[in-house]
Amino acid sequence: MGQNTALLVLDLQSSVLQMLPNASVLVNNVSKAISKAKHENIKVIYVILSFRPNAPEISPNNDGFMQFKETMLNINMDEWEKIDERVAPLEGDIIITRRRMSAFTGSDLEIVLRSSGINHLILTGFASRGVVLSTAREAADKDYKVTVLSDCCADTEADVHKFLMEKVFIWGADVKTLQQLD
Repeated sequence: MGQNTALLVLDLQSSVLQMLPNASVLVNNVSKAISKAKHENIKVIYVILSFRPNAPEISPNNDGFMQFKETMLNINMDEWEKIDERVAPLEGDIIITRRRMSAFTGSDLEIVLRSSGINHLILTGFASRGVVLSTAREAADKDYKVTVLSDCCADTEADVHKFLMEKVFIWGADVKTLQQLD
């Protein structure tokens, strides 16, 4: 690791974590990863999922997001966007708003990374099959070095998470546990 590395904390919003049984295990592990990163002067970047009022970013052609567009129309976005207080950003931490599955698509993440000289991303967050997978794939395609912390990511289905970590992420990312991170 080093100055060219950033830890991405993906979708650890309190509202999103409600979908994950036993979210406290994930939050606790990510909290440790954040502490380790800050101790080693690694930039921590938070990525949240959010939409404008009436969610104009959600296209009828996007089946994934259309499934919950009606729900999003009645949500207080200020509350929806709040990051779990156990891993909440500190002064100087960067928060990126994403509007698609990948943290890159429709956000200014890449501009922030390039401006900071970042070329190695360490991914944490929820959900493994969603934002973590899409971000890892796009980051690899953009020639970033990618590390996925398996115990700092989670999915609603443990078998899906396990499959992704053991069979999918290894094609383009280093999969490690927090303890294995050097």
